[in-house]
Amino acid sequence: MTMQLNELKQRLIDAGRILENANQGDLTRGHVSIRLPDDPTHFIMKPHSFGLDEITLENIVLCNLEGEKVGGGGRKHSEVYIHSEIYKARPEVNSVIHTHPTYAVALSATGKALEPISQPAVAFSDGLPYFTQAIDLIRSQDLGKAVATALGSCKAVLMRNHGAAIVGSNVEESTILAIMLDNACQIQLAAMAAGGSGEKFTPEQVSKLHHDITRNEQYVINFEYLKRRALRQLAS
Repeated sequence: MTMQLNELKQRLIDAGRILENANQGDLTRGHVSIRLPDDPTHFIMKPHSFGLDEITLENIVLCNLEGEKVGGGGRKHSEVYIHSEIYKARPEVNSVIHTHPTYAVALSATGKALEPISQPAVAFSDGLPYFTQAIDLIRSQDLGKAVATALGSCKAVLMRNHGAAIVGSNVEESTILAIMLDNACQIQLAAMAAGGSGEKFTPEQVSKLHHDITRNEQYVINFEYLKRRALRQLAS
């Protein structure tokens, strides 16, 4: 059991490094979690007051679905309710990420929908809703529940003027989707600045690409690549 938990913690550490290298950190404000496979009522999470690249085996926090800390050496993050309430609402979700990526925040400020004008955007062609209730930190169960409700059955939700919450069946999926979401928003903002996008691809073409790029194999391959790159950077 300890070996399995430590392996899970190491994946959380890897995800944090990958997200930090992708400029998702926003100082110490981004956070990532993984649900325990043998106990879906608990999850491990990045601690408060540390950067995404500072997660360690010792400071990872263990929480329950009420957002209470029940173990681990770090301090519980104040926005834990984003994670706990999404896990309550989505039993198939095993990883949650909340970050404040620059381009996702910028697009969210426009209130515009993400259009399938790039390959990263197509990953979200099945829906990218908005949470518009507050710009505040999500420090209550009620606000966490509202974020989970806005997310619905989608992969991610834009939190207007704040950031995004992204989910996955595993941490590889949530991590890669978080990066793809910001890339998609950056491309759309560039297209908007250049006068807008041109002719769109057909729904059938978009649907096929969505299938091809949202397979679990794709998430794992790219997660492992980004993990190797992060390790090379640490060694240099």
